[in-house]
Amino acid sequence: MYYHDKRLQYPVVVEKPDPAFARMLQQAIGGVEGEIRVCMQYFFQAWGNRAPNTKYRDMLLHTATEEIGHIEMLATAVALNLDKAPASLQETGAADSIVGAVMGGERPRHMIEGLIHKNLLSSGLAAMPMDSDGVPFNMSHIYASGNIAADMYSNVAAESTGRVLAVRLYNAAHDPGMKDMLHYMIARDTMHQQQWLAVLEELGGPSANLPIPNSFPQEQEDQENNYNFYATAADGTVPEGRWTSGSTIDGRGEFTVFPNRPLGEEPVLGPARTDSGAQGQQIG
Repeated sequence: MYYHDKRLQYPVVVEKPDPAFARMLQQAIGGVEGEIRVCMQYFFQAWGNRAPNTKYRDMLLHTATEEIGHIEMLATAVALNLDKAPASLQETGAADSIVGAVMGGERPRHMIEGLIHKNLLSSGLAAMPMDSDGVPFNMSHIYASGNIAADMYSNVAAESTGRVLAVRLYNAAHDPGMKDMLHYMIARDTMHQQQWLAVLEELGGPSANLPIPNSFPQEQEDQENNYNFYATAADGTVPEGRWTSGSTIDGRGEFTVFPNRPLGEEPVLGPARTDSGAQGQQIG
């Protein structure tokens, strides 16, 4: 059960509407790094959490609900950036080199205008649950494993990529109101990264949590290959680092280097079945 307050979590003000920036903000709503993703990820992790103590479930629900507020802020920002924008500004924004630099390369003008028209036709110049290319959010990158440690590592990664995107948007923003909103969202990403890492620390840190799941008896895994770095370069070179020698992060073994070579034989599948639809030469 949830409650709604019609006031925004943080002020959203746009002094000069910018349709091109509205398009970029769509990535923060429905992109793989966006707020819908983390919101749904935290909700499903919470709803599926099983533990004698419910505090991690409760914490996830609090943060998932906070993320709804972030989606609301961004949706408001998109609408305000599209509001009353003259056609000439659409053309100028589409040609802006900053858009190309931030979104990974130059985009033809018709692609930016096409997304603006989609916002107009489908939602009346409002935000939609899609990324900056108009691809609908489809839930395919929601990670909720039922393992609290695995979920926390997934959350750290999600907040890290989300903060990278927010910083890029901040750097691309010209409107002071947009910079103000984004500097708040960047701060929340900082907190959430620390929050998930704090859970891992509270659970005992790497030595207690790794390997995941720690409920599987480690003596049942292949003891000769559980801490080998497989060197696969044809010339035999090894990118030496913390992962090639010394004590492992979990403190349960030593890193070693294994010059990768076949441990099995060439697979022989035998002839095809007579009813398989294969060629006669395959059936034998």
